[in-house]
Amino acid sequence: MGSERWAWMVWFWVILSIGNMVGIMILHVSANPAVPAIYVFGDSTADVGTNNYLAECGAKVNFPHHGIDYPGSKPTGRFSNGYNSIDFLAQFLGFEESPPPFLYLLRKDKKNFMRNVLNGANFASGGAGLLGITGKRPYKRVISVAEQVQQFAKVRNAYTKLLGNQAEDRLSKSLFLISVGSNDIFEYFLYNQTQIKSENFISTLLYSYEYHLRGLLRLGAKRLGIVSVTPIGCCPIIRIRSENEECSDTMNAFAKKFNLGLEALLKKLSTEGAKPMKYSIAKSYDMTLSVLNDPLSYNFKDGKSACCGNGGRLNAEERCKPDSKVCKDRNALLFWDQFHPTEVAFKLAAMALYGGGDQHIAPMNISQLAILKF
Repeated sequence: MGSERWAWMVWFWVILSIGNMVGIMILHVSANPAVPAIYVFGDSTADVGTNNYLAECGAKVNFPHHGIDYPGSKPTGRFSNGYNSIDFLAQFLGFEESPPPFLYLLRKDKKNFMRNVLNGANFASGGAGLLGITGKRPYKRVISVAEQVQQFAKVRNAYTKLLGNQAEDRLSKSLFLISVGSNDIFEYFLYNQTQIKSENFISTLLYSYEYHLRGLLRLGAKRLGIVSVTPIGCCPIIRIRSENEECSDTMNAFAKKFNLGLEALLKKLSTEGAKPMKYSIAKSYDMTLSVLNDPLSYNFKDGKSACCGNGGRLNAEERCKPDSKVCKDRNALLFWDQFHPTEVAFKLAAMALYGGGDQHIAPMNISQLAILKF
């Protein structure tokens, strides 16, 4: 799936069944990017190798069998057997894949840093969350969303130095993708280390989200693509905690409540200022639940088990490691490991985000957001 494949114009006919509805969409991939740059924030669902550059981080996947289906079977630090949704969205928008990690650009290609960041950067860090404390207990060192926004401030400085008065215009046309929130909820249930009462927890997360979003808006962000939280109570690692391998309704209820609050927050922010920001928010919970309830309709033979694991219950009692058992048909499973989707599932989600209708993403899809004039 190299760059030469994406140099040509490709049309994807995709049939997505959501409940009883069937939507047909056409995805157009071109050699000319639809936006000047992509900037990515969030957690492991968007990380493309940030944690590789954190010496003390315990959330690294730069080893087999991760990346087994990535070009060259290379473990890049993506929490997937291949590409993730950010990669596919970038390809649909005309790029080769996700922009590289910010820390790579800063440390490994410092000479060209200022020029390279004008084309995009990925700040997402596996294990990170909206709260600064998220990720520290299980993984010791991750890049929180607050720190990711601070890193983007360095990119903003590069814009000013190189482009001067044109910086604001280029940033306003660039796309900002954010996928975060799951780890905060996971850790609340696993550790409750925040000592926040459950009735206040969602409000605290949304307050943090608003703070981070306002920070990005002040730095010039105008087009926000938001990936909401999926039914995280149905991940293999959570299912094996149940005697009957059922989903955690309590965790899923938290996810739904968080998503509702996030939708309201985005609506509010989109009405503020002389030139309000524009956004798309994926209906990730409903889309994923549809697949979980009827995996065969999406060509998944198994919507519960992890593809890479130790062979225990749902192959999910231990994390994916070099000596783990890996399923033969990775396109047949929804989950790659204890937490994350397979590449084919990531791609299905990206297709819905890029070209889906109101049942997938609102108030517009990513392809519409990318070319919107305002």
